[in-house]
Amino acid sequence: MATIRNPILTGFNPDPSICRAGEDYYIAVSTFEWFPGVGIYHSKDLKNWRLVSRPLNRLSQLNMLGNPDSGGIWAPALSYNNGKFWLIYTDVKVTEGRWKDCHNYLVTCDTIDGDWSEPIYLNSSGFDPSLFHDDDGKKYLVNMMWDHRVGNHNFYGIVLQEYSVQEKKLVGKPEVIFKGTDIKLTEAPHLYKINGYYYLLTAEGGTKYDHQATIARSKDIRGPYEVHPENPLITSMPYPRNPLQKAGHASIVQTHTNEWFLVHLTGRPLPREGQPLLDPRGFCPLGRETAIQRLEWKNDWPYVVGGNQPSLDIQGPNMEEVKWERDYPEKDDFNSDTLNLHFQTLRIPLGNDILSLTDNPGHLRLYGKESLTSKFTQSFVARRWQHFNFTAETKVAFNPNTFQQSAGLVNYYNTQNWTSLQISWNEEKGRILEIMTCDNFTFGQPLLGKEVAIPEHIKYVFLRVEVKTNTYQYSYSYDGLTWTVIPIQFDSYKLSDDYIQGGGFFTGAFVGMQCQDTSGQNQYADFDYFVYKPEEK
Repeated sequence: MATIRNPILTGFNPDPSICRAGEDYYIAVSTFEWFPGVGIYHSKDLKNWRLVSRPLNRLSQLNMLGNPDSGGIWAPALSYNNGKFWLIYTDVKVTEGRWKDCHNYLVTCDTIDGDWSEPIYLNSSGFDPSLFHDDDGKKYLVNMMWDHRVGNHNFYGIVLQEYSVQEKKLVGKPEVIFKGTDIKLTEAPHLYKINGYYYLLTAEGGTKYDHQATIARSKDIRGPYEVHPENPLITSMPYPRNPLQKAGHASIVQTHTNEWFLVHLTGRPLPREGQPLLDPRGFCPLGRETAIQRLEWKNDWPYVVGGNQPSLDIQGPNMEEVKWERDYPEKDDFNSDTLNLHFQTLRIPLGNDILSLTDNPGHLRLYGKESLTSKFTQSFVARRWQHFNFTAETKVAFNPNTFQQSAGLVNYYNTQNWTSLQISWNEEKGRILEIMTCDNFTFGQPLLGKEVAIPEHIKYVFLRVEVKTNTYQYSYSYDGLTWTVIPIQFDSYKLSDDYIQGGGFFTGAFVGMQCQDTSGQNQYADFDYFVYKPEEK
């Protein structure tokens, strides 16, 4: 029986939905504006997980062109029933103002890593939908219902409606079955039937430091639901010194060994040294992550073992530990005809006219498109920050002929928050190395007038970023051996949910490769490799 260390899914992996298929366990997480949509992780022991599928990988399933920052895929719900997997997801189109325009869909697949079906449209009444398979064969959709009316609380309640497999649509009248507690912001519903009770697990309090999971039960699926006598089921709200903050948005699984576990959202704040007091608990550039807790039952109510706050270490299930090989290469030489699943693009897939692994074999070729502020077509390939300390590195060949062309290494939160070490061009020096920054939509060029002139004979430039908990710093090389550190330190906390202006942002920091050409010439850059090397083991 192994000890499990939390979080089990590090970096931006929020809103976990866990399901079991025989002796295999899967967790689906939100991906927001990043494509392909949804990440599904696989485990045999609840301790060791690997990324095995990104099911929404076609435009016919998911087209987020123009979606706002932190729009797109919210809170997917994964289940296994009748020999196949069912995935429910939301595509959120509008996040600001009185409305949350969002559309809910269903896809299915016989295997977790197969080709998932074309989507079935369900409804648009709110987000966080989940499918419940009752033991009488009926299926029900639950989701939070959004109320845009001025003067009303936006979170109207949890709505239930039957789903017809034969008709491939929702049938019958939608009914509000739970209005939530006085904590408010009731969302993320999951239904379970255990020992004759229907259990409704929801998230409340918002997804930041007041977050929690609430559970209620009823003998009738339509309610009324009584709330857990010691609600909430889990939270970090009263525990500011707990290293796992933001605990909430959870789902439950019963193992094949007849044990019970809860997976939940969490966040790990940076140490507070040198940070402004914008939030008393700090900043989480790794985004919202996934942790796991053991459950026990008393009087037909679940309780988190050790109390209703998250634990860093828990006792794992009574199973043999199964370790996986690393699911991403420390150094990716781009010798495959497909990108590793950890790489994603923004909002849409990039066709061969933008991203190619064959135009220059052994390289990732990116044809320059729109700026890093665009919500439409960015030529940008990136992966999550998953560690507080790591090195990312690439080697790029790029020959710009105008200042409107650039290519390089980017650390990114959203269209309004990023930094880029990039090759570009100016009239005085020709090909240059420069830094561009975007800080809550305020732009800077820290090397302005001091850009590095790249010698004419140099084909490839090596670019590197070293992230050291609270700060990160860029460096470059012409031979990959001797490196020049650029003497500018950037703050990690500025790539976090907790720093971003406007609120309602839900992703995490990314690092990756970008090629930009706002002249329209489609100038390309060739990236020879990409390294992501964590210091933590």
